[in-house]
Amino acid sequence: MTPRTPPTPGAPREERASDARSPRTGRVERTTKETSVLVEIGLDGTGEVNVSTGVGFYDHMLDQLGRHGLFDLTVKTDGDLHIDSHHTIEDTSLALGAAFRQALGDKRGIVRFANAAVPLDESLAQVTVDLSGRPYLVHSEPEGMAPMIGAEYDTTMTRHILESFVAQAQIALHVHVPYGRNAHHIVECQFKALARALRYASEIDPRQHGVPSTKGAL
Repeated sequence: MTPRTPPTPGAPREERASDARSPRTGRVERTTKETSVLVEIGLDGTGEVNVSTGVGFYDHMLDQLGRHGLFDLTVKTDGDLHIDSHHTIEDTSLALGAAFRQALGDKRGIVRFANAAVPLDESLAQVTVDLSGRPYLVHSEPEGMAPMIGAEYDTTMTRHILESFVAQAQIALHVHVPYGRNAHHIVECQFKALARALRYASEIDPRQHGVPSTKGAL
């Protein structure tokens, strides 16, 4: 075996790519006449979550997203809840998508594609994601879901949350719930599966030194 040459005193240390990588974080503030939103996300976190939107069930879903994705996530939203929860949920989802895209940076070294299947009692969600730079959503849920969860969460908002997130994150997302009965379970397993798929797709592959695309950009 050829002996290794010791480094020259004073010479710069050769760093691994992981040593030189900047923290993958995003921060977005969005203010309109209807809402004021702050979202901060760290992709390489531990699942530390601090969320307050004023919509209890949506807070619960964002908590699932952060904890199961191992994203450090802060969300603070003040919205016109005296009207209804639509603007608050929509604008938060838009800001979350923008922050996620910002945190991905140039996407160098990411896995890019991932899927996850998560059950919650009688319900099952299957999620596949491509961090492609092109927004596209395919979404299906069982028919006949209860229209509301609690007093503030309209179950038709789940698709709109995903549409809003995808539009700003610029990803392709397929979400399919082949069966389920309880509306709470149907929605929650979607957020858990989304969290896992985003986590796996955004992870750094040590063998991937560039952008995982024949185009050279995502």
